[in-house]
Amino acid sequence: MGTKTISISDDAYKRLANLRKENESFSVIIKRITNKRKLDDFYGILSKASSGRFEKAIKQSRKESRKLHSLRNKRLQRAFN
Repeated sequence: MGTKTISISDDAYKRLANLRKENESFSVIIKRITNKRKLDDFYGILSKASSGRFEKAIKQSRKESRKLHSLRNKRLQRAFN
């Protein structure tokens, strides 16, 4: 396996170094933080009951978010009209 030399800013180096685990090379850090997983990798991770509760919580959260968004819009419209 070959190596490459790259230039990064001091700030980027510090951030990368802060992610470093004991005895971990920078190559390993970069591979770890850039590892992308396919959605299929998560198939079946939740039970039917858990997924149902999760879906219900997401729908409730979206409903509340839409309601708050609507209230904010109404307040802004009143403020600027």
